[in-house]
Amino acid sequence: MYRRAFLTTTVLAAVTAMTSFGLNAQELPKLEKKETYKVGFAQTESNNPWRIAQTNSMKAEAEKLGHQLVYTDAAGSAAKQVSDVNSMIAQGVDLIFLAPREEKPLIPAVMAAKKAGIPVILLDRSVDPSLAKAGEDYLTFIGSDFVEEGRRIAEWLIKNANGKTKIIQLEGTTGSSPANDRKKGFDEAIQAAGGFEIVASQSGDFARDKGRQVAEALLQAHPDANVIYAHNDEMAIGAISAVEAAGKVPGKDILILSIDGGKEAVQAVVDGKIAAVVECNPRFGPKAFETMMRYANGETIPPVLINEDKFYDASNAAAELANAY
Repeated sequence: MYRRAFLTTTVLAAVTAMTSFGLNAQELPKLEKKETYKVGFAQTESNNPWRIAQTNSMKAEAEKLGHQLVYTDAAGSAAKQVSDVNSMIAQGVDLIFLAPREEKPLIPAVMAAKKAGIPVILLDRSVDPSLAKAGEDYLTFIGSDFVEEGRRIAEWLIKNANGKTKIIQLEGTTGSSPANDRKKGFDEAIQAAGGFEIVASQSGDFARDKGRQVAEALLQAHPDANVIYAHNDEMAIGAISAVEAAGKVPGKDILILSIDGGKEAVQAVVDGKIAAVVECNPRFGPKAFETMMRYANGETIPPVLINEDKFYDASNAAAELANAY
């Protein structure tokens, strides 16, 4: 009961903070046109290849263009990420790139930046659209269509299942937009197709070892499962170890499906251990800074900018391996 009360209080505090900032009291902050900028990048964590690739892309583009990048790593903590954004505001950055760890806890940070007159561009993850809106409270969201990612991997399974219909789903971080949307897209497509059963669905927190642990437990509880759908490569690679520990052959006894498209996962497709992977492109630097400059030049920026994502399976993984991040 205490935990529930604490969570309720936390959400109410976020909403109260939002109200005090005034959702619609001021228009979206402008960005003065300058040669170079002091820009914040609030990263959520750096514990996997996808995040590292994203960070490297942002740093490389900032250096190439001559901008000063104030970089922070929240180490998987939404509370620290809010603090990181507040620190950037105190340092007087011109614009903040934010990769929000979770949808609701980062709302106060977005609203604090707006109140301080600093535009925010969300990268790869969004915030709760009922509490903050693109074009009003932050400039835009740049990223992949997570619902479509889940739908694409489901459509591959529907066409290539070959009788494998009992699915374990390894979800990403609870409350994050990719976890919510990748589940939604996959579940809706699978349910519409009929003939499949999601026997278990549990968070592995986008982490390799936790994904392995959860997959091991769920395979023991559901020994008839023959498909594992992981919301990212790290959990999918953990699932390979879990399948092998159970004395089964990944890719033969159990199909493993993933999203992200890192080099290790694409190699696993080449090796036959992962059946298919939808890419989630981490190379945000060029589009992020291009969008910032377009805004400074007075252009109208759409509320959502979608990255193009590849798809890897046995038909193309070997040929595309060199291009994976």
